[in-house]
Amino acid sequence: MTTAQADTGRTLTTDIPARLDRLPWSRWHWTIVIGLGTVWILDGLEVTVVGNIASRLSEPGSGLSISSGQVTGVAAALYVAGACVGALFWGRLTDKWGRKKLFMITLAVYLAATALTAVSFDSWWFFLFRFLTGFGIGGEYAAINSAIDELIPAQYRGRVDLMINGSFWLGAVGGSLLSIVALNTDIFAKDVGWRLTFALGAVLAFVILLVRRHVPESPRWLLIHGRDEEAERIVSSIEERVEEERGGERLPRPEGEITIRQRRSVTFVEIARTVFSDYRRRSILGFSLFIGQAFLYNAITFGFGAILTTFFDVPTGDTGYYFAVIAIGNFFGPLLLGKLFDTVGRRVMISSTYLLSGLLLFATAWLFDRGSLSANTMTACWCAVLFFASAGASSAYLTVSEVFPMETRAMSIAFFYALGTAAGGISGPLLFADLTSTGKVGDTVLAFQIGAGLMCAAGLVAAFLAVRAEGRSLEDIAKPLTAM
Repeated sequence: MTTAQADTGRTLTTDIPARLDRLPWSRWHWTIVIGLGTVWILDGLEVTVVGNIASRLSEPGSGLSISSGQVTGVAAALYVAGACVGALFWGRLTDKWGRKKLFMITLAVYLAATALTAVSFDSWWFFLFRFLTGFGIGGEYAAINSAIDELIPAQYRGRVDLMINGSFWLGAVGGSLLSIVALNTDIFAKDVGWRLTFALGAVLAFVILLVRRHVPESPRWLLIHGRDEEAERIVSSIEERVEEERGGERLPRPEGEITIRQRRSVTFVEIARTVFSDYRRRSILGFSLFIGQAFLYNAITFGFGAILTTFFDVPTGDTGYYFAVIAIGNFFGPLLLGKLFDTVGRRVMISSTYLLSGLLLFATAWLFDRGSLSANTMTACWCAVLFFASAGASSAYLTVSEVFPMETRAMSIAFFYALGTAAGGISGPLLFADLTSTGKVGDTVLAFQIGAGLMCAAGLVAAFLAVRAEGRSLEDIAKPLTAM
């Protein structure tokens, strides 16, 4: 690594990105996955538990004066709003202050807000801390996805990113099963069980916080912000650990260097120009992927309980079991298909998972309209749709985290996450609530067809615009703004 003094900042030539990308998979990388990735399990648990305990919170004796509609309506909207605001607020600070500082702060915010939700004594308190919980989790998406992409070797980046984002659904399975136990009044009193579910989330967040202390700052971020000596120490330490794990075998020589002019910050004007002008096609891709997956998921998951109870006479108390099955399908999609995003390639896999899930939902709508489905076969169809859709949705996060320059990465993730979350959490429910609540088969079929159509449209956009990022360094995919 060499440096030279320039009038506008230090100019540095380094091979650190190449050294990180040529590392073989090791126990150290598993530390990153566990320390950073497990928070999505908490997010999945959080969202699912709240939906499942809504009826209990509205019952006399719950310790909270609130209606079921307020839990699934006002509280859910505030959580979504908090996530959108948090993503944008923390995303900017992630690019400015660093990945590690922000993924510690945002998890601490989530932990505190979740713990305080557990002691809610009035509806306004519950609403406030649902917003703050979302505020913390929204920031996590920007900080975590940035750090993961910058620390994981290029040849593994796709599968790891998909697996981590897909772990949300593992938390959803746990949330469904946990709520069944927590709502059992033979085990817990009405005003205790639901509080324990939030308390457990806070405990798990604390454990993750302890693990995260061992996750380093992104060396790539350090290089750009004038802390190249610290970056060198971190990468050298990682290399020593990996070589020791391999019995002293020397690592291969890195290939490629990059010359950058260090700077402390990038302005909003530069970020906007980069994302929406210089990388306009990639922005269209990100927009399409997030909107498509947001509407498909809302077409299915927003009204799944009402569909089961209205059309198939499934008891309300049993819908959690069906949701657990759907969540398992969601989890296994990224887990089993993730490797193909690194081998077959991004363009083929992103477009095919979007198109397949959309076409399968069209087929499900057709079978449902014909009256050919039961509760079990409808759930099986949803599982098949979401197996592919989950891999596609996870690849949306992967895409926007790797196709924009280093200096804009966290803010780009935050913007598209906020966009997709707002569309899915605000526009989606407003549209699909009316369609799935009428009790008419045709209206529910239309909801399915809208979600399927937008997913297929996003798949076609990906077929033309998706970036062939598999196996390539981040600096090769999108040249840093500071690169000479």
